[in-house]
Amino acid sequence: MLEELKQDAEERMQKSVEALAGAFNKIRTGRAHPSILGGVRVDYYGSLTPLSQVANVSVEDARMLAVTPWEKQMVPDIEKAIMKSDLGLNPVTAGTVIRVPMPALTEETRKGYIKQARKEAESSRVSARNIRRDVIADIKELQKSKDISEDQERKAQDEIQKITDKYIAKMDEALKKKESDLLEI
Repeated sequence: MLEELKQDAEERMQKSVEALAGAFNKIRTGRAHPSILGGVRVDYYGSLTPLSQVANVSVEDARMLAVTPWEKQMVPDIEKAIMKSDLGLNPVTAGTVIRVPMPALTEETRKGYIKQARKEAESSRVSARNIRRDVIADIKELQKSKDISEDQERKAQDEIQKITDKYIAKMDEALKKKESDLLEI
């Protein structure tokens, strides 16, 4: 029973770390990366479809993405979708290829992105703490119903705390890496 609770806590905290990585991918650095356009949705025959399902997104060079639609008539819709996204990108069309230049980050935008990254990291840490709280409540319930002893309860709480500390350290490491990417000129 305790092992199942620990396993559940590990899995849920791992998902929080993965969600944080996804959120960090949406915060653009100065370099071009296909995942920057990961959240862009295109109107494809009346339904909003992820850009990756209607076009190929590739990196041309350090500051340029190339978007090649599967269907020629999708070019204007993809252009509109990229402009509407709040990424601050201005696509340039050359025939059927849409080039998306990555503007250099100003000091002000870097600070804004760092602030956004810190906010995402903090919400992930809060998520991990909430998971810890829920699991410890379950452990206390087990002890109340005499399914486990007080010693087992204390030991399990310590183990849950160690798991929480491990995942919060992973989140802090990811934040540090993202901040250094953003500060890199």
